[in-house]
Amino acid sequence: MAEPRPETSTPEPSTAEPRYGFPAPLFRALERFQPPGVGRIQAWRSPLRGPWLTSVFGAVLLVGMPIVIVTGLLDYIAYGPQFGQAMPADVGWLRLPQFDWPTRPSWIFRLTQGLHVGLGLVLIPVVLAKLWSVVPRLFAWPPVRSIAQGLERLSLVALVGGLLFEIVTGVLNIQYDYVFGFDFYTAHYWGAWVFVAGFVTHTVLKVPTMVRSLRSRSLVAELRTPLSGTRPEAAGPDSLVAADPAPPTTSRRGALALVAGGSLFVALLTVGQTLGGFLRPAAFLLPRGRDYGDGPNDFQVNRTPAAAGVTEVMTGPDWRLTLRGGDRPIALNAGQLAAMDQHTAELPIACVEGWSTVQTWTGVRLRDLAALAGVPEPDAAHVVSIERGGAFGKAWLTAGQVLDPDSLLALRVNGAALSLAHGAPARVIAPGVPGVHCTKWVGSIEFRRSR
Repeated sequence: MAEPRPETSTPEPSTAEPRYGFPAPLFRALERFQPPGVGRIQAWRSPLRGPWLTSVFGAVLLVGMPIVIVTGLLDYIAYGPQFGQAMPADVGWLRLPQFDWPTRPSWIFRLTQGLHVGLGLVLIPVVLAKLWSVVPRLFAWPPVRSIAQGLERLSLVALVGGLLFEIVTGVLNIQYDYVFGFDFYTAHYWGAWVFVAGFVTHTVLKVPTMVRSLRSRSLVAELRTPLSGTRPEAAGPDSLVAADPAPPTTSRRGALALVAGGSLFVALLTVGQTLGGFLRPAAFLLPRGRDYGDGPNDFQVNRTPAAAGVTEVMTGPDWRLTLRGGDRPIALNAGQLAAMDQHTAELPIACVEGWSTVQTWTGVRLRDLAALAGVPEPDAAHVVSIERGGAFGKAWLTAGQVLDPDSLLALRVNGAALSLAHGAPARVIAPGVPGVHCTKWVGSIEFRRSR
C-alpha cells in the first residue's frame, strides 16, 4: 500500500521539542533508554499513512464492529443460558440479561448468526488495513508521553489483542479446526469481553481525533484524486505521517479500493453458505458445511451419524420415541408418529459456524406431543438424542419454542423421509432455534411444567 506522488514536496520534519505530560521528568528519562529496534518511525515511509486514512478505516470499524458484538451476544442468549446450556455456563458478573429467545420471525437466528460470522469475516481486510496504517506507532519511543496516552495504549492491548484472538479462533472454528487446544466457546466469550472493553475505551478516547481527521479532507475529493495528485498529509504532533515519504505507488482511492475489494471478495467466498444456489460451491471459507446429503436431503450436514455414533440398527424398527412429563411415559414408534396429524412448514436451520439453509419440513407438532404426554401447557421441554456422547446430544426448548405452531418433530423433509445424516427417524425443527438445538435422532422428550 505504498502511496502516490513523485514530484511533490514532502512534509518538513518537526523540530519542536516533544511534549510530555505529567510526570514529564519520568518520560524524558525514559526517552534516553531507547532499546534497539524502536524509535525508527522514519523506517515507515508510505506517503499514504496519516490520521485521515486511519480515521476512514476506524469509522468503518466503528459502524461494523458493534453489529458483530451485539449479534454475538444475542446468539449467546439464543442458546438459553437460563437452562445452563449456553457456553460458558458460568459467566459470573458478566451474565447477560436473560429472556426467552423468540420464535418470530422464524429467520431471527439465521440473521443474527449470519451477520455475526459473515460481517466479522468481511471486516477482516479493514482490520488489517487499520493495523497497517498505525504500525509505525508500535516503534515509537518513548511508548507513552503522558498518563492519558498510557491509558490509551493499555486500551490498545485489549483492543488489538482481543480482536486478533477473536478473529483467529473464530476462523478456526468455522474450519472446524481446534488446534488451539481449549474450549472455543468459553475462550471466544471471554475474549469478546476483553475486546469490548478495549473497543469502548479506545472509542471514547479517539473519536474526537477521528472526527477532526475526517473533516480535514473530503472523501469525495480523495476518491477523485489520481496517483499523480496524491500528497502526504501535513505532519503534526504524534503524527502517522512519514518524516521522509517514499515516492507514491498508489493513490488513497487505490488503497481504499483494494481494501473494499478484499472485503467484497471475502463476502463472495462466504455468502453462498447462506444464499445457496450457484454461489454455494464458492463458499470456501466455510468447509464445515460442505458435507451434503442426496436428493431432497441435499443440504448441509454438520454432525454425521458416524461422528455421533448413530447406526441404522439404532434407528430401525426397534426405535421408540418416549414422551415424559405426564402421569406415565408414552412410547411411540415411527409408524404411530406417521399416523398422527402431520404439519408442514418452510423453516430455516442455521448453525453457529455461519451457514444456514431453508427447507420444507413435515412432522408432528411439538405442542401435539406435549398434549399427548399430558402437559398441554409446558414451561419447557428437554429433548434427548440417542447419539452417544457429544455436547449437543440434548437441548432445552422454551415454552414458546414448544408451543409455536411450526415447531415440529420432523419425520420428512422436502417430501421425502429424513436421511440418517439429517436425523432419521425424527428430529426437532423449530423457528428461530439455533441449529444445534434442532436435535437429531430424538429418543425422548420430557415436557416440564411449574409445580
